[in-house]
Amino acid sequence: MIDVIIPVYRPTASFRKVLKRLDRQRVRPNRIILINTEERFWRPEFAAGLERVEVYHIAKEEFDHAATRRMAAELSKAEYMMFLTQDAVPADNRLTEQLLNVFQKKEVAAAFARQLPKSDCNPIERYTRSFNYPAASFIREQADIETLGIRAYFFSDVCAVYRKADYLQLGGFVERAIFNEDMLFAAKALEKGKKIAYVAAAKVYHSHNYGAVQYLKRNFDLGVSQAEHPEVFSKVSSEKEGIALVKKTARYLWNTKKGYYIPKLISNSGFKWLGYQLGKHYRWLSKRMIRKLTLNHTYWKD
Repeated sequence: MIDVIIPVYRPTASFRKVLKRLDRQRVRPNRIILINTEERFWRPEFAAGLERVEVYHIAKEEFDHAATRRMAAELSKAEYMMFLTQDAVPADNRLTEQLLNVFQKKEVAAAFARQLPKSDCNPIERYTRSFNYPAASFIREQADIETLGIRAYFFSDVCAVYRKADYLQLGGFVERAIFNEDMLFAAKALEKGKKIAYVAAAKVYHSHNYGAVQYLKRNFDLGVSQAEHPEVFSKVSSEKEGIALVKKTARYLWNTKKGYYIPKLISNSGFKWLGYQLGKHYRWLSKRMIRKLTLNHTYWKD
């Protein structure tokens, strides 16, 4: 039995497509639990006719990437929990089935799906998707940390399933996180001897065409999350991985005759690096500056 949990923020009519595709899965969710931020933006027609959908409303100030999911996990009584973002569209009716299959391996604590680019995805983001979410599945274990570094922890709650028993045994998500609650759990699982799976046959459509400022803010929050959890991220370096991805993307753009995107790649990468560095050193910044740099203003409400 599997429950699906989706944090929701100001959904649009397109969200109904996500819910309908979940309802049509070959392995149908027992419950689809929605944690909706700001009740005034919810419309009953989003879930009309879908009996498995349950909606719980919270205030905007209450949302936290880790705490909100942790709260939602307490609502689920299923053996497996699938976390999904509201803009991740199941590619077919076998998403839940494909993810659950890997749990036949008893040592697997959690598994995540492949993210395919949407039709409007630009070439830079399209290549990034293929780099981070390849066509071949894999399973990570503790021994991979030494050879893969931060890549061993790579995990995404855009679409991921957790075995509830392992989730509870490992203490669940951290109680508070601005970002990276998924990688923090993956790191803990690996270090406790569990395994993390990537299932390429389980697919969702999910991509963004961010601008430079959006990348800066997103990577600021990423840097903050790493600075706040040195017990995980001080052991591995992420900058080397980032540089390697930029080089590979530039080569891809050149080889596919899309070299005119390289200046944009360089600009975006510079803003990513700046945001990341500012985030890692956020304790040196004023509260006013932090609020200008973050995507998650409510995280800094105290």
